[in-house]
Order: sequence, then structure tokens, then C-alpha cells
Amino acid sequence: MKTFYKRYIPYLFLLPALTMLAVFFFIPFFDTLILSFKDFSSDIYNPEWVGFSNYYALFKNPEFYKTMINTFLFLLMVVPVLSIFPLIVAIFINQKIKGISIYKVLIYLPVVVSIVVVAIAFKWLYAEQGILNYILELSGLSSIGWLTDTKFALLSVALVTIYKGIGYYMMIYLSSLLGVPQDLYDAAQSDGAGELQKHLTVTIPHIMPTIALVTTISSISALKVFTEIYVMTKGGPLNSSKTIVYYIYERAFENLDLSMASAASVILLAVILIFSVINITFFENKRYKL
Repeated sequence: MKTFYKRYIPYLFLLPALTMLAVFFFIPFFDTLILSFKDFSSDIYNPEWVGFSNYYALFKNPEFYKTMINTFLFLLMVVPVLSIFPLIVAIFINQKIKGISIYKVLIYLPVVVSIVVVAIAFKWLYAEQGILNYILELSGLSSIGWLTDTKFALLSVALVTIYKGIGYYMMIYLSSLLGVPQDLYDAAQSDGAGELQKHLTVTIPHIMPTIALVTTISSISALKVFTEIYVMTKGGPLNSSKTIVYYIYERAFENLDLSMASAASVILLAVILIFSVINITFFENKRYKL
């Protein structure tokens, strides 16, 4: 009996987490997967089984390709900055500086503010008669349609995501930096290494798993961006800022096209899984080579 408890008690501790995963991930996922093979256009209560027809229609839709391109562009704008810049900030914040706690609070403050509030505030800044255009006009430059020009709309939304995420990822890096042994820094300094060399040879190899974590989380967040776009642009102008999640929302709740929305959701999940595996594999290999 004692052996039985030792063997199976640990699984009981995993049961709450497994229950949460089942209720909020596995059941909705398989339900969505089944919905993606049905057609609700004729009868929403008795949908017709159509197999892969929704996926074929999705891949023939130019708007879907446009949203996927926008999503990957958004990822390329956001992820490199949120993977590197918060690390630089964390390294500076980790120094023994007077009043460092105040700087930590100020940098982390945007994280605790609602993304809706931040998006509305930036929407005012980006307005035609907003502060940013006012500064440009004072500098003798022409104003920019931050949210109304197809060249700048997606970038403007990306800046909001970056602003909101810097403090969050900085704190993750800070907690990891505390685990780097000070003796290694002292040894590198005694060998004549400068500040940059110390961080390249000591800091980065030791926190590589954290860099992998930040890159993976920021990639998933970028692929799932929705609130900023919903508040600021509604996917416009001319679909220039419409990403895959907003496309799914539009198909499901505005067009009531549950079939296409479900198919797009499954594709999004597959893309997220692929990016996660690539990130983790790359950084784990890099970890052992450094």
C-alpha cells in the first residue's frame, strides 16, 4: 500500500493542472477541429459535414494570405525588440544604482495598465492633430497618418505592443540575472574582458533558457495580437493591419462564419506550435554550444 501511494500520489498533484488543460484547451481544441470540418451556412443547428472544404476555401482566399503576411510582419517587428531590448534594460537595472527601485517601478508600470487603456492613449497620440504630429510639424516635417496610412498602421500597433511588453520581459530577465554567479564576472574581468565581453561570454550563455522563454512567449503573443488592433485600427486601412486573430474574430462574430473561423483557428494553432518548437530547439542547441 505504501508503494502504491508513493507511485501514484504525485499524479494526484498533477490532476488540477490536467483538469484545467482539459477544460480550457483540449476540449475547446477538439471541438474547434470538428467545427472546421462542417458547414454552418445552410443550417446553424444541423451543420453539414464537408471535410477539408473549409481549408481549401481558406487557402484560396486572398484576404487570408494578407492577414497571414501581416501577422508575420508584426512578429518580425515585435519579437526581436522584445527579446533583446528588455535584456539590455535588465542588465542596466541590475546594477547597484541609487533609487533603482523607482526605475523598476516606472519601467514596469505599463504592464499593470490595461492594454485597452494603453491602446486608447496611443490612439490619441497617433491622431491627425495628436502630439506626435504636432512635434513633427514643429520640427518642420509633414504629419503622418499613423493609423490611416497603410505604410504605418501595422508599425504603429507594433510600437504599442513593444511599449506594453518591455517591463514584463525585463522582470523575467532580472530574475534570471540574479542566478548568474558573480565569481564568473570577476574571473572574466581578471582576464581583461570588458563590460560587453563579460555579458557575451558569461551572461548570455547562463540565461539562454530565459532568452528562449522570452522569445517563445513574445512570438506567441505577437501571433495572437488582437486587442490593440481592435481598439486602434479595426484591421484597417485596407486590411493593412488585420492579423489572423482579428480575421478569426471578424469571420466568427461579424460574419457568423463559424466554419472558416474554426479552420483559421486550427491553422493558427499549428503555426504557433511550429514557432514554439523552432524557438525552443534553436535556443537549446545554442545553449550547449556557447
